[in-house]
Amino acid sequence: MPSAPNGGEPAGYRPPDLTLRGAEHVRRYLETDGEVGYEWNGVPILLLTSTGRKTARPRTSALIYGTDGSDYLVVASAGGADRHPAWYLNLLANPVAVVQVKARRIPVTAHTAAPEERERLWRIVNDYWPNYEVYQSRTDRPIPVVALRPE
Repeated sequence: MPSAPNGGEPAGYRPPDLTLRGAEHVRRYLETDGEVGYEWNGVPILLLTSTGRKTARPRTSALIYGTDGSDYLVVASAGGADRHPAWYLNLLANPVAVVQVKARRIPVTAHTAAPEERERLWRIVNDYWPNYEVYQSRTDRPIPVVALRPE
């Protein structure tokens, strides 16, 4: 992606509105069954509750998602950080989780896309959030795409 003339983010990067994020995003989504927080910066959001790999306690994150058939797709981008987000590490340790889409809670099993399927799924999630390409440009780690398959 070409760089912006001022040397900042690449052309086409859309800075998100961060007024609702993190724990506050999760809290408002839960309180309203997604009436507040389901749509964020024009994209759909689900809540992912995984089991903490160190604490064994439930951990909930608000994540942009796409779909592939009945699978929910999420991206372990962390904005292009060099480390995987905690929710992804939790899923690696225990792939059984729950997603909430609006008021609906769905048990799922997580699967990280293998290299041969990642390319196709990457295109799907980028249709939802083109900034993922920018996030990938910020790090050397391949950003995982995770399929959350309903049980």
